[in-house]
Amino acid sequence: MALFEFLRKGLEKTRKGFIEKISSIFQGSLDEDALESLEEALLLADVGPKATEELLRSLKEESKKTNGRDIKDILRAKMLSILGEPVPLTLPSSPPAVFMIVGVNGVGKTTTIGKLCHRFSSQGKSVIVAAADTFRAAAIEQLQIWAKRTGAHLIKHQMGSDPAAVAFDAIQSAKARNTDIVIIDTAGRLHTKSPLMEELKKIKRVIQKTMPEAPHETLLVLDATTGQNGLNQARLFNEAIGVTGIALTKLDGSSKGGIIFAIKKELNIPVKLIGTGEGIEDLADFSTEEFVKALLE
Repeated sequence: MALFEFLRKGLEKTRKGFIEKISSIFQGSLDEDALESLEEALLLADVGPKATEELLRSLKEESKKTNGRDIKDILRAKMLSILGEPVPLTLPSSPPAVFMIVGVNGVGKTTTIGKLCHRFSSQGKSVIVAAADTFRAAAIEQLQIWAKRTGAHLIKHQMGSDPAAVAFDAIQSAKARNTDIVIIDTAGRLHTKSPLMEELKKIKRVIQKTMPEAPHETLLVLDATTGQNGLNQARLFNEAIGVTGIALTKLDGSSKGGIIFAIKKELNIPVKLIGTGEGIEDLADFSTEEFVKALLE
């Protein structure tokens, strides 16, 4: 399925609540009642207060300056401005590229890693996956299945072992094998005395001791259905370890698709990847143009 078709379908719930509420604005004038309706629609779509305020302010200013310019065009331009240009994944000139994948349990983290493995393997790149979520036996088993399916090499230790040691071994192995990509899975929740964020900081420190410029990407996997909770997750992970991009999952079940505006506006973290289905190939580079188009049309 083409990205726009997926986004059009995936944003159906968001668009329905949004467009139904404000469709009359696009044909009429932008009075106080119209602005109030638009504000409510944006907040219900989880666009967030800061991005909503900027969108409304821009609409008021631009609608005064332009003679009869379509309000939808003004809204589209400002939405694109907030999201900015698409940001591709960072791949260094000299391998290995190290990706640290973070996120709470249940967001589709392991599946996203599997899809990334398939993407890179399909490009002829060699991939090592580090099973650094050593606190869930199921996480290691699932990665084992994905590694076998995609031809990636799995680095794992025993359940309950030090996650940072797994990450270290994976990078050392990648250097020895001249591997192109290292993808490091991490825990989404710990049942030990060590808090999750402290464990992630430790993993990052150990990565940087063996490879100072790594990780080249710290991708946060977010479930689109969580709305404002997703913003809170992004803030916490970003404060702890610095998030370079979002991999968005489960958009097709969400009426909260506007959350990416809140994350970009408040934290300046771009969406880089979007899950477009359950299949192994269903992972696409995020397009701001296609997203806004699918939301408004």
